[in-house]
Amino acid sequence: MSDDARADADDEDAVAALERLGLSNYEARSFVALQRLGTGTARDVHEETGIPRSQVYGAADELEERGLVSVQQSRPKRYRPVELEEARERLTAEFERDREAAFDHLERVRREPGPSQERQEDVWTITGSDAIDTRMTALTEEAKQRVAVATDEAAYLPDETFEALRRFHADGGEVVAISRTAAIRESFEAEGMVAVAPPEQLVDPDNDRSARLVLVDEDALLLSVLADEEIAIWSEHTTFARVFGGLLRQGLLGAADGDPDDGTGGA
Repeated sequence: MSDDARADADDEDAVAALERLGLSNYEARSFVALQRLGTGTARDVHEETGIPRSQVYGAADELEERGLVSVQQSRPKRYRPVELEEARERLTAEFERDREAAFDHLERVRREPGPSQERQEDVWTITGSDAIDTRMTALTEEAKQRVAVATDEAAYLPDETFEALRRFHADGGEVVAISRTAAIRESFEAEGMVAVAPPEQLVDPDNDRSARLVLVDEDALLLSVLADEEIAIWSEHTTFARVFGGLLRQGLLGAADGDPDDGTGGA
């Protein structure tokens, strides 16, 4: 690449960077040209950049308003750019102000939904056992009072989740495991946690595609099923999680405790 071509490429990079800091294309090109010229008239900038002379005046006025150039009131006017460090400070401060104003507005928008907006219930989908393992453990670690875990396969009870449940139980939290698999129930019982078999009326061995279920406190759940691969839905701090989770809790634990009218059961 020739020196001229390299200089042109560098100029384009500088112009693009200045545009990201809030200058228009003409303002950025004029400012770069003035840095090279030292001082110059609108004609000088036009010849250096190819910007129409009528547009140079407008760009120079904007640069002056931003405090990036000084204007000598001669005939014709001459323009001198401020020192680079001053330009850096001015543009950075302006960029920061604009950024803060934008994000302050976005925060207000999120906190103050319009009167016609419906509340959005966040229900998420996760695909793949590894990702579901991670979410299952995270939900468990966020528990405050109680966790219920249901699965018949040890593969769907990762070591990280079991360890989180063990710590939670040791700290005084309630843990209930629901499983048809005796070995899984025994692993929980060995740590002093409650383990029960699901009610027979809720289990259809010939048509069971469920993989695992986690119910955390009263307002978080994760439920996965097996298709071509494991797929889960999870939700927390939503009406969906509270209502659907409550129905699942009542079905699994209320019936298991012999009290189907108890909405919380042992979890």
